[in-house]
Amino acid sequence: MQKLLVVRNDKIGDFMLAWPSFAMLKLSMPNCEITALVPNYTAPLAELCPWIDKVIIDCGSTANSAAQASLLKQVKQQKFDGYLCLFSNLRNAWLGFRAKISNRCAPATKLAQFLYTQRVVQRRSRSLKPEYQYNLDLTKAFLELHGYSAQQPSGPYLQFATEVLTQRKQQLFADKDSLVMVHIGSGGSANNLSLEQYVSLIDCLAKLNAELYFVITAGPGELVAAQELVSELEHLDVAYCLYFSEDGLAAFCEVLACADLFIAGSTGPLHIAGAIDVPTAGFFPNRTSATPLRWRPPNSEGRHLCFSPPEGELTQEDMSLINVSDSALKINRWWRKLQLSQGVRLS
Repeated sequence: MQKLLVVRNDKIGDFMLAWPSFAMLKLSMPNCEITALVPNYTAPLAELCPWIDKVIIDCGSTANSAAQASLLKQVKQQKFDGYLCLFSNLRNAWLGFRAKISNRCAPATKLAQFLYTQRVVQRRSRSLKPEYQYNLDLTKAFLELHGYSAQQPSGPYLQFATEVLTQRKQQLFADKDSLVMVHIGSGGSANNLSLEQYVSLIDCLAKLNAELYFVITAGPGELVAAQELVSELEHLDVAYCLYFSEDGLAAFCEVLACADLFIAGSTGPLHIAGAIDVPTAGFFPNRTSATPLRWRPPNSEGRHLCFSPPEGELTQEDMSLINVSDSALKINRWWRKLQLSQGVRLS
């Protein structure tokens, strides 16, 4: 296979959970040119991915007919040999079909599956595996169908040069150690802790470990909520600062790579941190489509800790039932053990 188009044109977190699949494809087909179809807002991340050779910007489902026709023309002109759709819907299926790409693979689900030449039964709705593992399973099936031996990748999937991170840390967090980044923003696809819970969590962690320095991170549209959190921290004995990401996603990723621990709900930055293999602590609802297992970030084994409400129809999405004091104890114990295992000297 000479040229492959891989589709993951949804949210930031979903795209980051496709990185192991991009790694598998490039390891298994080193001579294949891999192009990613992504929306404009995840394109900077695609440009960072070492296993993506080219990027095509998806105009989106709400774009006018002229933009849709231009996208189809661009895909046709590339003369792709294969089309791997990690995010399948009718629009994505129709694009590959109309572009006349001969080998089109996607999960066997919904009406859209009949527009593909290869369909893989996965039952993703049962959430029995992490999303990135479902992506890997689909990728492996695609590779094997075309006679390739699937090579298993390993993280970190996103890395930066030491000098880049040294400069970034010196610029923003000079003389600060044990950086704990907390991101309270949410893309809205999953329930999150309340502002009061995040305040309590940070307060508890600070009391358990005085060496911690908290960085409250925020992206576009999240600044107000982050400032509200910071205003609450002013009354506590907590060392902190606010970092507002206004220099683009690539710069934000460099900042996240400076963290010693990253805490968030089920949102894009959590998955970016996981791809960098920064230790992550995540807070998730417990409904079937949004469980901690299904949306586990792509950290290596032992570098992710998750929390969620108790199971039950009336409790599974009630994040107020998560005991943040108990969570802080578990996070502190787990993180200190992880640091010691890496030879980091703790005070």
